[in-house]
Amino acid sequence: MANTRIVDMLEVTEAAALAAGRWMGKGDKHAADDAAVQAMRKALNDIDISGRIVIGEGERDEAPMLFIGEEVGSGGHKIDIAVDPLEGTNLTADGQPNSLAVLAFGPENTLLHAPDTYMNKIAVGPEAATAIHIDASPTENLANIAKALKRPVEDLVVCILDRDRHADLISEVRTAGARIRLITDGDVFGAVATAIEGTGIHVYMGIGAAPEGVLACAAMLCIGGCFMGRFVWRNEEERGRAKVMGTCNIDDVLTMDCLVDTDEVAFIATGVTDGEMLRGVKYFGAGARTHSVTMDGKTGTVRFVETVYRTGDEKFWVRMD
Repeated sequence: MANTRIVDMLEVTEAAALAAGRWMGKGDKHAADDAAVQAMRKALNDIDISGRIVIGEGERDEAPMLFIGEEVGSGGHKIDIAVDPLEGTNLTADGQPNSLAVLAFGPENTLLHAPDTYMNKIAVGPEAATAIHIDASPTENLANIAKALKRPVEDLVVCILDRDRHADLISEVRTAGARIRLITDGDVFGAVATAIEGTGIHVYMGIGAAPEGVLACAAMLCIGGCFMGRFVWRNEEERGRAKVMGTCNIDDVLTMDCLVDTDEVAFIATGVTDGEMLRGVKYFGAGARTHSVTMDGKTGTVRFVETVYRTGDEKFWVRMD
């Protein structure tokens, strides 16, 4: 993926983060999300691409902007785009950590059109990429991850969404001896954090939204980690819709090459609130500062970028090693 295009798309997540960050701690998740969506859509339409939203805010009748199937850009190279303009709307509204503006993109017809259903997920970083399987028990996976990382299970930290449906999973992980980081929202962060040194998270497990699974998979493919999933249907209507969408084998393991069928994929995230992986937006009298990560699947390059927006939208780029 051309590096200049990644820079263009970085400005898209920055725009969403800058807009959503104004609503941090104000208790209005809908306003925060709406601000991010509008800013992201405007920024996408300013880029010389012919983009199609394959994962967005919902179907056309549910989302006025950035709906699945919406075409964005001013014309150019055809690409698939997966977006979550504000991952962690509650986190932003409550001033909690790890809310992000996120997108992934690749050539046309390479990103899975994930239905709006649930997905059982597991993700690990590069060192344990061959140690997991979605159909193995949590106990088995933890033992294999510990062996790959050359540490006892007791040293592992498992990130899990804090949901009632995960009661048995949490119990088994604790019985196995691992520690747990419960998160209220933001499972893209939970999966990607397993591959970012310094987050202290070694594996992500549990059931979350399927569309976010594609975003997380894109990041893991870029960084060399592993992501696996299985759809968890709530009803037959969901299963039928997935079948029409031509989603791999909908009853089989969702491997990385099913979810993201290219190595020319890129993943970009900008922090909205402070977190272990990215710092949130900081505003000051003359402008604002953002902190982002870009990942290029073609080159395997991961860059942390800090951008200062000053009066008049003049930008100064500082690369963070």
